[in-house]
Amino acid sequence: MGQLIILLPALPILAALINQVFSRQLGAQAARLSVSTAIVTFVLAVVVLGNVLSSGGAPNQIALGGTWGILLADPLSSLMAVLISGISLIVRIYSVRYMVEERGYGRFFMLLDLMTASLLIMVAAGDLITLLVAWHLVGVLLYFLLGFDTRSATASRYAFWTLITYRIGDMAMVLAAALLFHAYGTWSLSDIFTQISENPGAHQYFGFALEEVVGMLLAVAAFARSAQFLLHTWLPYTMDGPSPVSALMHAGIVNAGGFLINRFAPVFIQTDTVLHILFAVGLATAIIGSVLMLTQNDIKKALGYSTMGQMGFMIMECGVGAFSLAIYHLIAHGLFKGTLFLSAGSVINEARQHDGVPKQDLYTFVVERRPAIMRQPWLVMAGITLAVPIVILILAHWMVAQDFFQKQGAIVLLFFGWVTGAQLLFTTYRMGSQNVWRLVGIVIISFAVIVLGYTLISHAFDLFLYPDSAFRSQIHAAAGIDVFWFDVLVVLTTAIIVSGWVLTYYSEQNRLWGQEQLNYLWLSFYALVSREFYLTDLYAWCARAMLKTAARMNELLRWR
Repeated sequence: MGQLIILLPALPILAALINQVFSRQLGAQAARLSVSTAIVTFVLAVVVLGNVLSSGGAPNQIALGGTWGILLADPLSSLMAVLISGISLIVRIYSVRYMVEERGYGRFFMLLDLMTASLLIMVAAGDLITLLVAWHLVGVLLYFLLGFDTRSATASRYAFWTLITYRIGDMAMVLAAALLFHAYGTWSLSDIFTQISENPGAHQYFGFALEEVVGMLLAVAAFARSAQFLLHTWLPYTMDGPSPVSALMHAGIVNAGGFLINRFAPVFIQTDTVLHILFAVGLATAIIGSVLMLTQNDIKKALGYSTMGQMGFMIMECGVGAFSLAIYHLIAHGLFKGTLFLSAGSVINEARQHDGVPKQDLYTFVVERRPAIMRQPWLVMAGITLAVPIVILILAHWMVAQDFFQKQGAIVLLFFGWVTGAQLLFTTYRMGSQNVWRLVGIVIISFAVIVLGYTLISHAFDLFLYPDSAFRSQIHAAAGIDVFWFDVLVVLTTAIIVSGWVLTYYSEQNRLWGQEQLNYLWLSFYALVSREFYLTDLYAWCARAMLKTAARMNELLRWR
């Protein structure tokens, strides 16, 4: 097992070295070497995952130094290795023809090999030094990949934006590692986690427990890497890079925040305040990213904001204690979003020829804004909309884990699932149809299948990643809040959602007073969203102000 762990990053590193040293001799064969290496790496990753499964999830590690240079094969690293190597393989195969006419063909595959190796080292790192080095290298290599076309000033500019944002998270990571080493005298993650579990709260910094301080620093690192709100502006503006890079970035690199929180789960179970912050930031990011996605007229930028929203939901899942669910989410999202980016060019090309959209109920509702004639009674559809999703969700989770409803985080996730399902049925009602019951039936069956599959798979992930039931209970307990405030939040959120539905209904019936004022408010909100809440303008103004201040100081101090 130890040799396989080393081989996983060693193979792409070897391929990168060969491509760099023999680039002139290899020519276009550099792509074949990179793809061949990726196939072998993926097979080895699957073998490692199989060994971890057969051993019951028992971790296995090999150390190149004393308490540094440790590579770890455990459930988390083996799952992430399969995801990274699999998506990397697909991206390379796609790039063979896509990048063939670009300058630096061999250099591109060398960078892909190094990126894959860095990601594999990052997820398998068993000590702080190895994790920090790999974490930093991923950001640097992403800068070179995003700015691969050196003739594009826009690509270079936003690649630099990404590098600067990542450095914010890197500084937080370095400080967290320094505090942990100072407190426990070792770089080994397993040794640090053991000492924390045996004696939590033993160290204090600035009046706060060490776990709280380190947890907040790690949260900042996750926010920067996973494009959370206020640190998100780099993500949608990196679309000028090659499409394979966008696919790899959205499918693997931007997901690193969820991985980091899971890797340091023994720290976060001692940090209830930080988990609440994760939930709040993730929720805000999910809402804002989804709203901004709806106003984009560029398909890749829309996908970028979609990723932002999904990453917000992933961080929010961590905030409610659903750590393993976040891993399942990032894997599913990585596969889905990677495919979307690789097919974006074909979609754009086909749309230029013809829209290819059939003139059916969905088309007339979404495109032509013309609902069908048939409508069912409002009260009947309202009852179905509210009752059916919650019944499906409760039954699906009760079949898998009957104690699921005793955890606050689970209730929050059920609540969001109910809102999603209810919104789906509500939209179906607004569409109208000549045979509405057939349409609603298909929606309900599809929703039930998806919920049941999602529940079963997420429960399997939970048992695989965290087989200790006591540890799982600690995670959910740390994410809990006072019951009174939890009930208040649920009631307020329900009131907001129901008010929105009622407002929409009366708006369609033209029964609202001040309809013109309401339309003006909607247009004003759309203008605000279309300018992305003026955040990019604010950051640009701050950058210009800093440069002017620096220039003025240079003049005053007469530095030459």
